[in-house]
Amino acid sequence: MSQAPEYDAGARRMDIDMEKMPFKRKRTDAGFTLIDMLFVVALIGLLASMAIPGLMKARGAAQASSALGTLRVVNSAELSFAITCGLGFYSPDLQTLGWAPPGGTEAFLPDQMTAAPTFIKGGYTFSLAGTPLAGAPESCNGLGAGQASPGYAAVGDPLDPGVSRYFGTNSDAVIYQHTATLSLTMPEQGGPPAGSPIQ
Repeated sequence: MSQAPEYDAGARRMDIDMEKMPFKRKRTDAGFTLIDMLFVVALIGLLASMAIPGLMKARGAAQASSALGTLRVVNSAELSFAITCGLGFYSPDLQTLGWAPPGGTEAFLPDQMTAAPTFIKGGYTFSLAGTPLAGAPESCNGLGAGQASPGYAAVGDPLDPGVSRYFGTNSDAVIYQHTATLSLTMPEQGGPPAGSPIQ
């Protein structure tokens, strides 16, 4: 007489439970391995290191262009002041260019450029100075007698120490560039001892 196989109820129950599951997980080779991820990260790092110097150079060129435009605006404001209000003399500082002439609605420079002795714009800091002349007449916008100047010097220095383009201009309206600041050497008329004209 043959013996009936022993019935394992626990194993049968597990087979039934597995059949009721909506899907079965199978081991596959799809997905990223650690080596794949390291390769991708290294590739992104390499591309970024190649692109960053170009981006910094483009950023520096854009800031230099903005600085040149700002100094041209300052030159234009000083010329307008001398012709319309200063009787041939220039403003000795930025704040005076922020005072509108009588009957005028706008000042020679906007508020953001005249609120302090210096201002920051486009990655550069700008300043303007002129030596007052005792015989200078009173200006129409309230600058007292003997306070206007026969010339002025304006400079633009980059805030980023990696940028090596410094600018300066004066009452001749020529803009100069140099690899170091022109703040101490820019005369109120004529060219500085160092630097080259760019216009």
